[in-house]
Amino acid sequence: MRYTAINRSFYIKNREKLAKELKPRSLAIFHSNDLMPTNADGTMKFRQNNDLFYFSGIDQEETVLLICPDFPNEAMREILFVRETNEHIAIWEGNKLTKTEAVEISGVNQIKWTSDYEGMLSQLMVYCDHVFLHTNEHRGASKEVETRNARFIKRIREVFPLHNYQRIAPIMEGLRAVKEQDEINQMQRACDITEKGFRRVLRFVKPGVKEYEIEAEFIHEFLRNGSRGFAYEPIIGSGENSCVLHYLENNKICNSGELILMDVGAEYGNYNADMTRTIPVNGRFNPRQKAVYEAVLRLKKEAVSMLRPGTVIQEYQKEVGKIMESELIGLGLLDRKEVRNQDPFNPLYRKYFMHGTSHHLGLDVHDIGPVYEPIKPGMVFTVEPGIYIREEKIGIRLENNYVIGQEENLDLMGNIPIELEEIEELMNA
Repeated sequence: MRYTAINRSFYIKNREKLAKELKPRSLAIFHSNDLMPTNADGTMKFRQNNDLFYFSGIDQEETVLLICPDFPNEAMREILFVRETNEHIAIWEGNKLTKTEAVEISGVNQIKWTSDYEGMLSQLMVYCDHVFLHTNEHRGASKEVETRNARFIKRIREVFPLHNYQRIAPIMEGLRAVKEQDEINQMQRACDITEKGFRRVLRFVKPGVKEYEIEAEFIHEFLRNGSRGFAYEPIIGSGENSCVLHYLENNKICNSGELILMDVGAEYGNYNADMTRTIPVNGRFNPRQKAVYEAVLRLKKEAVSMLRPGTVIQEYQKEVGKIMESELIGLGLLDRKEVRNQDPFNPLYRKYFMHGTSHHLGLDVHDIGPVYEPIKPGMVFTVEPGIYIREEKIGIRLENNYVIGQEENLDLMGNIPIELEEIEELMNA
């Protein structure tokens, strides 16, 4: 295993938390993600289903977890199914988990081969009244590709049509939103690796480099420090590309006088970092760039102070918008009188700041978690304000990751350079 795994006690505790949320005579079913095809006989890199991983720590395809907390036979209350290996698989793909290894990772004592799944499922279904099934209910989820879970939902409802089927997603949103210390440790490791990549890039960038060369510097540092790579597709946009929110081509030459916006983060043990920094190609901000940079940084610091227990994200965003209006007026981008008379449902600041300031972070980069309920200690959020002036080819976004604390927030990226003077000093060292 490339990363240091969380102790199995974490996964045992998570399953205990789930059991308390289920109705009597319930069964919860979790499947691994599909191994997705590319073309011909190619496949994409496997990425485990995050809910299955949250309850088991198993990072292998064709895995299933059944949780039936009050089944009469105690040995069948938790059953983990893993793919059985053979000589052919070992030669072509390498060894798969043994039953003993699966126990050590997950803490589930009843390990079966995936080939035994159908028979064991039937035994549990005969006993259960309520069946909790996994669906991807993330607000931004794409539904174009039918998942393993979606196929299974169709099939089980045909075979067992009279059970009471329930959504597991609302329970998962509550459980995963508040992070345990083990999870925060993994995210801190992802942030520390991200820091190493950023410091490497500060030494590397100069006029004439290509955006994808910067991407290569990041991935080199990420991989050599135990990450499996980027937490998400990296955004490395210079000049006018710094104003494209989800710019992914990363193919332009970086010219002197331009800025480079870099939205990158390392993954570690399936947990994610999410950092954005904006730097000058030639190592020095010009006066206008400095003014915009300092406005974004001030706003970021204000936003962090507002992101506290009891805050509701929707209200927080409105307050951030008011501060942004003031900063944009100071930069000469908005007129104070026009702001007073603006449409409150379409505020003028959105021309220059058109995205949200914060989102949950964890196993998903845009992690599951409530957005209409008060923030709780232990939740982890990004703070990422930005100002994008397309007519001036200036796009500046700054982003750190924070654990919400009872007394104060913990900045997981507190060691990553962000102050303007430090950026310039490191680039010209």
